[in-house]
Amino acid sequence: MRISTSQYFGMNVQTMDDQQSTLASLYQQLSSGVSLATPSDNPVGAAQAVQLSMQGATLSQYSSNQSTALSALQSEDGSLSSINTVLTAINTQLVRAGDGSLNDGDRNAIATQLQGLRNQLMGLANGTDGSGNYLYAGYQASTPPFSVNSSGAVQYDGDNGVQNVQVTATRSIAIGDTGRSVFLSISPAGSTPVKTGNAANTGTGTIGNVSVSNPADPTNQDKYSINFTSATTYTVTNLTTATTGAPQTYTAGQAITLGGGGQNVTITGAPNAGDAFSVTPAAQSSTDVFANLDKAIAALQQPVTGSTAAAANLTNALGTAMTQLHNTMNNVTSVQTSVGGREQEVEALQTVTQTNSLQTTSNLADLTQTDLTSVISKYTMTQFSLQAAQQGFSMIQKLSLFDYIGN
Repeated sequence: MRISTSQYFGMNVQTMDDQQSTLASLYQQLSSGVSLATPSDNPVGAAQAVQLSMQGATLSQYSSNQSTALSALQSEDGSLSSINTVLTAINTQLVRAGDGSLNDGDRNAIATQLQGLRNQLMGLANGTDGSGNYLYAGYQASTPPFSVNSSGAVQYDGDNGVQNVQVTATRSIAIGDTGRSVFLSISPAGSTPVKTGNAANTGTGTIGNVSVSNPADPTNQDKYSINFTSATTYTVTNLTTATTGAPQTYTAGQAITLGGGGQNVTITGAPNAGDAFSVTPAAQSSTDVFANLDKAIAALQQPVTGSTAAAANLTNALGTAMTQLHNTMNNVTSVQTSVGGREQEVEALQTVTQTNSLQTTSNLADLTQTDLTSVISKYTMTQFSLQAAQQGFSMIQKLSLFDYIGN
C-alpha cells in the first residue's frame, strides 16, 4: 500500500500532537499533584474515588459523634463520682447519729449537716455538662430536672427521654441517664429489702436487717408485716397475698421467718401490744433519695431524751434510712458502671474508626494523587519521544527530489 506525502505528514503531525497532549497531561499532574482531575482520566477510578470520598465523609461524621458521646459520658461519670462522695458522707452521718451517747442537740446538729448534704446532692442532680445542658433532665436539657415544691419536697421535672448518638452504622449509644433512673430508682441486683418500724410504736422493739437464706424463693418479692398482739405474741401477714399466719411466741433476737422461708428478720427489745414492723422488697419501697433523706432528717429533729420508746423509733427510722441509702448507692454505682462500659465502647470504636479513616484516606490518595516517580519517568520518556519525532520529521521533510537536484 502506498502512502502519499500528505498522509505521511498528517500521521507524523498527529503523533506529535498526541505526545504533546500527553506531556501537557503529565505536566498538569506534576504541578497539581492530582492524577485524577476528571472522570475521563480514569472512569473506573473516578467511581471508586467517589465511593471512597463518601465513605471518608461518613467516617468523619461518626468520629465527630463519638467525640460528642465520649465527652457527654465523661461529664456524667465525673458527676456520678461526686454523687457517690456525697452519699458516702450522708451514710457516715447516719451511722454517727446512731451513737447512743448523743443527746438531742447532737442529733439536731447532724440533721443540719444532712440538710447541707441534701442541698449538695440537689446541686449535683441539677448539674450541667460543658455546654450548659442539664445532665439528668432527659430531653428537657435546658430545664433543671429537680426543684423544690411548695411543701419543701424535691420533685422531678424532667422526662424519661434518653438521648442517643449514632456512633457507627449499626450502633447507637445512650449518652446520658435520666434523673429518675439515678435518684428515684434502684437496681434490682444488689439491693436489699427495707425493714421499717411503725412510728407509732410504744414499745422498745427494734427491727434488724433482713437475712436472705434462699434468694430464689418467689415469696421474697412479697411485702410482710409483723404485728404484736401482745408483748409476747406476734403474727406475720403476707400483705401481697393478704394471708396471716398463726400466732407465734416472741423471743427477742430470735429469727422470724417470712413467707416460704427465703428470708428472715430479727426483732430485739420489748415491743408492746399493737406495735408493728414491716419488711418491703427494695423495688416496692420508697426509692426517692431526697424523700428518704427528708424522713431521716425529720426523725433526728425529734427529741428522744428520756423516752425509751422514742429512742427505739429513732433507731428503726435510722435503720430504714441506711437501708434505703444503701439501695440508692448501689443504684448509682450500677449506673456509673454502665456509663463506664459505654465510655470504653466508644473509645474502642474511636480506634477502629480512626484506622478505617486512615485506610480510606490512603486508598483515595492512591487513586487521585500523583505518583511523582512514575509520572516524572513517563514525562521524561514522552519528552524524549517527542523530540526524536520532531527531529526525524524535520529531516524527512528535506528528502525531496528538489533537494537531490539542488545537490
